[in-house]
Amino acid sequence: MSDEVFYLLFLFGFYTFTVVTYFALGHGITWLNERNPERKIQKGRGSDKRRSAEIRQSLKSMFSACLPLTIGLYAQQKGWAPAPWTLTWWNALPLFVLSMILYDAWFYFMHRLLHTKWLYPLHALHHKSVAPTIWSTYSEDVVDNFLLQSFSAVVVFVVPFPPLVLVAHRLFEHFNGMIGHCGFEYFAASTARYPSPLLCTTFHDQHHSGFRYNYANYFSFWDRVLGTLAPNYDQRVKTFEDEAPRITISEGTELAEARERAE
Repeated sequence: MSDEVFYLLFLFGFYTFTVVTYFALGHGITWLNERNPERKIQKGRGSDKRRSAEIRQSLKSMFSACLPLTIGLYAQQKGWAPAPWTLTWWNALPLFVLSMILYDAWFYFMHRLLHTKWLYPLHALHHKSVAPTIWSTYSEDVVDNFLLQSFSAVVVFVVPFPPLVLVAHRLFEHFNGMIGHCGFEYFAASTARYPSPLLCTTFHDQHHSGFRYNYANYFSFWDRVLGTLAPNYDQRVKTFEDEAPRITISEGTELAEARERAE
C-alpha cells in the first residue's frame, strides 16, 4: 500500500471516529445536562434553535480539523520533516504536555488573529453561538477551523513529536473542545482559577458571551499575561465551586414531568 493511500484511509478513518464520538459524547453530555439544569453557565439563554445548523456545519468542519494531523504525519513519513523522536514510557507524558503547551500558545495567538477585522469574517460563524452547546463545538467555517488546528501540520517541522503523541493530542483536543462548549459547568475547582493556569468550561463559555476575553484553550497563562482574561472569570469559578449543587444522574421533577407530557 502506498503512503498516499494509507494516509488517505487514515484521514477518512479518523474523520469517521471524530463524527461518531461527536454524536456519542454529544448525546451523553446532553443527557447529563438535562439532569443538572442549575449548572448551566448562561442561565436564561439558549441556542437549541441553531442545533440542526450547527450539526450540519460541524460535519464539514470536523473534516478540516482532521486534515492538519494527516498532513503532519504524512510529512514525517515522507521525510520532509525531521525524523520523529522515539517514543518511550519515560518521554510519552512530558512530550504530550509539551505539545499541549505549544498548542495553547498557537491557539491563543491564532485565535487573536481571527478576531481582527481582516480575519474575523472567517470566525464570525462560530460566534453565532453566543451560548455555546456541545453541538456548536465544530460549528465554524472550515478555513477557520483548519487555521486553528493547523498546529499539527506545522509543529512537525519544528519539534519532531512521535506520531502517537500527535494523534493522542488531537484526540484530547477533540474531547476537550466538546466539553469546553457544552454550556454547563462540571469542573469548577481551585485548580481552574488563580494561581493555577488550568481552566474549566466557564472559561471558553465567557469567550462566547463576552467576545473579547479568554482566547486560550488549555491554560489561562497568555490571557493573564496579556490582559485578555475576563475580569470576573476567577470569581465565577469560585461561585460555581461554592454554590453549585452536587452532580446528579437522576431525573429532576421538571424533566420527569416533561417526559410524561411527551408520552
